Amino acid sequence: MTSKFILALAGGLLAAVSAQAADPVKIGMITTLSTGAGYLGQEVRDGFMLAVNEEGGKLGGVPVKVMVEDDGRKPGNGKQIAERFLKRDKVEIMTGVIFSNIAPVVAPMTLKAGAFYISPNAAPSTFAGKSCNQNYFAVAWQNDNLHETAGAQANGLGYKNAFILAPNYQAGKDALTGFKRFFKGKIVGETYVKLGQKDYAAEIAQIRAAKPDMVFHFLPGGMGIGFLKQYVQSGLKKTIPLVVSSVSMDHRIMTAVGDMAVGVRNSSHWNADFDNAANKAFVAGYQKAYGKMPTVFASQGYDTAKLIASALKATGGKVTADADGFRAALKKADFAAVRGDFKFGNNNHPVQSWVGRIVEKDSSGKLINRSTGVIWKDHQDAYAKDCPLK
Repeated sequence: MTSKFILALAGGLLAAVSAQAADPVKIGMITTLSTGAGYLGQEVRDGFMLAVNEEGGKLGGVPVKVMVEDDGRKPGNGKQIAERFLKRDKVEIMTGVIFSNIAPVVAPMTLKAGAFYISPNAAPSTFAGKSCNQNYFAVAWQNDNLHETAGAQANGLGYKNAFILAPNYQAGKDALTGFKRFFKGKIVGETYVKLGQKDYAAEIAQIRAAKPDMVFHFLPGGMGIGFLKQYVQSGLKKTIPLVVSSVSMDHRIMTAVGDMAVGVRNSSHWNADFDNAANKAFVAGYQKAYGKMPTVFASQGYDTAKLIASALKATGGKVTADADGFRAALKKADFAAVRGDFKFGNNNHPVQSWVGRIVEKDSSGKLINRSTGVIWKDHQDAYAKDCPLK
């Protein structure tokens, strides 16, 4: 074996190793980009990709390949996409899921494959308690939390009874459970609607008959837009106010319904007016990149990417090859969240603060959500006590 051959062989091996080292970490994003709720997934995707683009195609200094596909809000689609991502594309991180009818399909498949499931939105109670998993992380919230804060805000506003409604699927059930967990008043009406429902005449008639002090609903995306328009047209908003969570009164909904949104109270873990450096940079960067104000969903996509970036930086780009290290880095959550203080509880769900918001017009006449004060600090979900993780 000549010295030239040995040098050439060594050079080839070195090039192969270098090429392998440069292979990007594959991230599968299964999200909802179509249907009346399609903008939710679009906002999560755009927030996530803003963080990737800020690093020139990297997260934490590590090259990443983000593969995005639309589940159409159908569990069957989510299953097919997940199978392809995991088996063919060998993704190591799965993210993007918006709806809690998709999560119970995609999450178990991901975890069984040994990959990491990092949710920017949906976080059904199923995975927060006894069925928690060391490779499952929820960045946004646990579903109930959103609506627990609306119940607490309703108490603070002095309401004594409420009519509540939500879609008939896991997140809707979590929503009403969460609201009732902390609302101290009486529930004078409770109903479930079809996911994707457009006509609310029957429900509005029920509200009119029940004569509650207020109405709470969890109707994300196009459902929230349709309900608010019909509610205002019925005349009930003048006498029976709404107290909802942020997903039922985000910036896209405000833009779609215009002045109809003025005065609606809602609760959130994030707002565009949060006065911290990370949030100011995010809001400005999002507006520059996309020419619009970000929603809470965009903030969650961005924070999810930043979390992944912190873990990739800590492990030098290793994910499943150093699962213990990557998991520990995720748990540490060593990044500047746009919502402010952020940490994970024992069940890998957020422990975070929540604020009240009200829709108003700013000095230029634009609709905004103005923060009205802290509802809770360092709030944890009710299921964490049942999770065996430490």
